[in-house]
Amino acid sequence: MDNQAEIREFLTSRRAKITPEQAGLPSGNRRRVPGLRRSEVAALADVSVEYYAKLERGNLAGVSPAVLEAVARALRLDDAERAHLLHLAQAADGSDALTRPRRRTTRTWTAHRSLQWVLDAVTAGPAFVRNGRMELLATNQLARAFYDDVYTTAGNQANLARFQFLDPVSRRFYPDWDQAADITVAILRTEAGRNPYDKDLHDLIGELSTRSDDFRTRWGAHNVRHHGTGTKCFHHHTVGALTLAYEGLEMAAEAGLTLTIYTAEPGSPSEEGLRLLASWAATQSAGSPSAQGAS
Repeated sequence: MDNQAEIREFLTSRRAKITPEQAGLPSGNRRRVPGLRRSEVAALADVSVEYYAKLERGNLAGVSPAVLEAVARALRLDDAERAHLLHLAQAADGSDALTRPRRRTTRTWTAHRSLQWVLDAVTAGPAFVRNGRMELLATNQLARAFYDDVYTTAGNQANLARFQFLDPVSRRFYPDWDQAADITVAILRTEAGRNPYDKDLHDLIGELSTRSDDFRTRWGAHNVRHHGTGTKCFHHHTVGALTLAYEGLEMAAEAGLTLTIYTAEPGSPSEEGLRLLASWAATQSAGSPSAQGAS
């Protein structure tokens, strides 16, 4: 991904989202651009129009943290957007090919035995580890059953983004498909800013952009997010509707990986649904060829 183009499109898209009223400025009657003008952002950030125009052309190399913070305030960036801007600036500062590889392939990662023990100790809800490319790297038995649709189609490659945009089954699994799609793309866009030299991420984005209009449109919006906690709705092919709360925990020992645990409200139909899912998973495991061979 072209760092200057990423910066230009991100700053332009954020500027277009802010109305003069939101910024405390008069709206006027002759506005030819959506959102704020460059001159208005420059004034709010207390920099010259020429200097802000240079930044918006994608030239963030050497920009001080104070200026970046002033621009973030002027554009009313949230925490995820502010972090994304800092990541883009860091990439601009470290663009020397001798010090930063242009296209780095991520090494194959395997869960330590102790991490798998931790996942397996979670028995009341799906628990799994994923990376910023939305690849499922390790799961407990309930998560494997929960994402059965993802694993059923080999072409998904245990990747939630491929499943979201390339597998028609995802529209049943995610009842609010559009919201789930927005979240998936925002996570990928955030990862692209954090890790701009990841070849596997570049390849995934290229594949999805080529094969999915829905992905391509959302990717162009340059939205980012921190995905830590919330509630989602699902429809599993065996147990039906599930409304689950989730907590995502960044793994201190493995930068870029997230441990996510889903759970249901105690006493709710979704809690009963998870119990049914666990029973179904146990049945499937008992009927697998490896289990039969061990009997």
